[in-house]
Amino acid sequence: MKQFLINGLQLTGFSAFEPVVRLCAGENRPEQVRKITQLLVMPAVAFLMFLGLWTIGAASVETRFGKIPNPRQVWVAGQSLFAAHRETVQQRAAFYVERDAKVRVHTAKAAEMRAAAAVPANAALKERLEKNAVKQDELASRTARRKFSGSPSYLDQILTSLKTVFTGFVLASLVAIPVGILCGLSPTFMACVNPFIQIFKPVSPLAWLPIVMIVVGAVYTTDPSEAWFEKSFISSALTVALCSLWPTLVNTALAVASIDKDYINVARVLRLGPVTRVFKIILPASLPLMFTGLRISLGVGWMVLIAAEMLAQNPGLGKFVWDMFQNGSSETLAQIMVAVFTIGIIGFLLDRVMIVCQKLVSFDSAVSA
Repeated sequence: MKQFLINGLQLTGFSAFEPVVRLCAGENRPEQVRKITQLLVMPAVAFLMFLGLWTIGAASVETRFGKIPNPRQVWVAGQSLFAAHRETVQQRAAFYVERDAKVRVHTAKAAEMRAAAAVPANAALKERLEKNAVKQDELASRTARRKFSGSPSYLDQILTSLKTVFTGFVLASLVAIPVGILCGLSPTFMACVNPFIQIFKPVSPLAWLPIVMIVVGAVYTTDPSEAWFEKSFISSALTVALCSLWPTLVNTALAVASIDKDYINVARVLRLGPVTRVFKIILPASLPLMFTGLRISLGVGWMVLIAAEMLAQNPGLGKFVWDMFQNGSSETLAQIMVAVFTIGIIGFLLDRVMIVCQKLVSFDSAVSA
């Protein structure tokens, strides 16, 4: 059990809690207490000091929105956001129950009218019943397409941001990994691609976003009522992809170029084809450094996303922060600070997820937090 917990903590990057497990197991208690003090108690004391300084400083700073909220007010603002989410969930559920009931009523009326029209009667009545049945079908279809029009809750906006960043991250990885492998295998290809990497890598998302929005607006002309994705979502996801693909591309190219030549020679001796060589030799040997690039890309994508959502007005944490800023009150300032902590915690958890994935698919035991 002890070793299982220790392995789990090391796998997820929470090895700071390992001394607690060892202390509970009765292993070298003085040493474990020293490590707990160093790794857990002192950071907790530093965090409490931070809260104390924040409380003191907040009371003395006056802004045009009022005083800076202290930690307690931020906590209360977070609770109110989650309470609003629960209320939105109830309203959404009630809306869909009512909508489905209306659909059933229209469908039942249409069936009744068709049944009445099937009974022998005069032609005019039969025609009128069939027309009314068609109208009831149209009403049922129109009602079934209605969606909840209420404002998305805070948790809805978090989910939207996560969906956007993962879409952009996947798009970036699908481009960066193959191009990085080609760059690592071919110095000529690397020489051709390198100028583009050097020029486009430092470009800010604020510069990419207007271009992306214009291109998406020109290319993606699907009727909004029939589109699978909103234009703002596509613009945000593409901006995230454009800004986050470079770390993965560069690290993949470096990893492939650094592969032990003995591995390549073995592949030649075994006469492995290009595709087999990539999947059997190159990818497994490149995974540690490649995952380092993926971790950086995901972190960059998460930071870029907030700016992209602000400008593209795509529902998400970025738009939430911008809307709260536009409202301009002490309460909304506290909600912005809730969003800041949420963004930071989610970024931290995303990094933990990438660490777990890296440890699961590679043999590199030196992966650290």
